[in-house]
Amino acid sequence: MSKKNIVFVTGNVKKLEEVMQMFKNFYKGSVPFDLSNRNIDLPEHQGERDQICKMKALAAFDIIKGPCIVEDTSLCFNAIGGLPGPYVKWFLKATGPLGLYCMLKGFEDKTAMAVCTVAYVNEHGEVNIFNGETDGTIVEPTAIETFGWDSCFKPNGYEITYAEMPKEEKNLISHRMKAMYKLKEFIDHNVII
Repeated sequence: MSKKNIVFVTGNVKKLEEVMQMFKNFYKGSVPFDLSNRNIDLPEHQGERDQICKMKALAAFDIIKGPCIVEDTSLCFNAIGGLPGPYVKWFLKATGPLGLYCMLKGFEDKTAMAVCTVAYVNEHGEVNIFNGETDGTIVEPTAIETFGWDSCFKPNGYEITYAEMPKEEKNLISHRMKAMYKLKEFIDHNVII
């Protein structure tokens, strides 16, 4: 019998690699479903994190017509009321990691929260939302670049940024891992594989 396929909607190869490695770790190598990916240019909605992710998930489901996962990442600076939040993609595109760091130059508070919001849509179009959060500090970007804002986010309890961590270590503590683990728990208890 073939495994159920779940489509992870992303064009970001690094993100796909991380998520596939996470599920292999969660299941000790034997993932009970196939995880494929599809690069779909989804609309960029405005609103609250969960609502943005839900709208993206429903748009993806309209195209895929089957179970899928959509993920949205936020970077929330405590000094400026949680901004850039779910709009960090656009801030990053305009300013790069150095620009994100410079946004907080005039503030004493450099703390931030990395948030991953994951939406799982089942074959009936029903959406479930899962959030993972990691607290940290915004620091001057390291010379090491991985992707996104990893080079300027230092998680609490660490002296290095996400970018400086081995991928395996980052995957043990990241906001993405926490959200994906909640999804894994949901799949284990609610999805017939």
